[in-house]
Amino acid sequence: MSEPIRVVVTGAAGQIAYSLLYMIAKGDVFGPNQPLILHLLDIPPMMGVLEGVVMELADCALPLLRGVVPTADPAEAFKGVVAAFLVGAMPRKQGMERKDLLSANVKIFKVQGEALDQYADKNVKVLVVGNPANTNALICSRFAPSIPKENFTAMTRLDQNRAQAQIAGRVNVPVANVSNIVIWGNHSSTQFPDGSHGQVKMDSGKTVSVREAVGDDAWLRSTFVETVQKRGAAVINARKMSSAMSAAKAAGDHMKDWFHGTSSGQFVSMGVISDGSYGTPKDVVFSFPVTIKNKKWEIVKNLQIDDFGRKMLDITGKELEEERGEALAIIGA
Repeated sequence: MSEPIRVVVTGAAGQIAYSLLYMIAKGDVFGPNQPLILHLLDIPPMMGVLEGVVMELADCALPLLRGVVPTADPAEAFKGVVAAFLVGAMPRKQGMERKDLLSANVKIFKVQGEALDQYADKNVKVLVVGNPANTNALICSRFAPSIPKENFTAMTRLDQNRAQAQIAGRVNVPVANVSNIVIWGNHSSTQFPDGSHGQVKMDSGKTVSVREAVGDDAWLRSTFVETVQKRGAAVINARKMSSAMSAAKAAGDHMKDWFHGTSSGQFVSMGVISDGSYGTPKDVVFSFPVTIKNKKWEIVKNLQIDDFGRKMLDITGKELEEERGEALAIIGA
């Protein structure tokens, strides 16, 4: 057993955290031999609920969990953490536009960036889950200048998991048989779920391209794209609340790959600071296919982008530039 690591989850009394905390504390994310101390941050009115969560974590009797620090103080929450799940944000409600979310949440992520800068481990790996995740990650990074920009990421793994599940259902294979589906751009309805680089291991044992397995390019460019783009809204309509269990699973997947690396020949989607790859705007947090080794991600280069893909990348890139402009205006106000 190694020394315990410190991991913070914000919005710790909320729905997503309720599923996520158990996964982390059980060893699903950082590994079965990695003890940890959980820092749980929420706002003062939620401290009573958080107390109940702390009780439940104790009652789980989890061997890896060496301590729990429930707090409403960012200084205490971020002290010495090596991984941060920034889940806490004002949630999107029915009929709410992402732009309404921006003004409320940008201010939260400014404060958290400042706290990370001051108190966290300088190699901290930060995953922003709270929406609008890409722009929140960008703002958070701006207010944590002593932490490398590449250590701030936004979650598009939920979209990747959704896309993988759609393909698996369409061709009737287990979801684990589908790989290298890409989510480009923003975690919003402009994102581009792209199956054109994906692979499917068929029941015969043979691995073929997603295009070959599906055999319907029109479906891949219309129904598939729209289903993944609108899946979050569909869950809200059905559940009357936003995705929680699936979001927690995706957050765990994202951080697990970041700490342990991607398998040979496989890539995953992460919102990362753009260097302009694939003609995307620079200095926005854009979802790319990445490979990960030694806790460092690298954008997968030289994937072919057709005319349809180019158009989709431009649309989502433009939205991210607009969001960045609005966010900076709010911060400046």
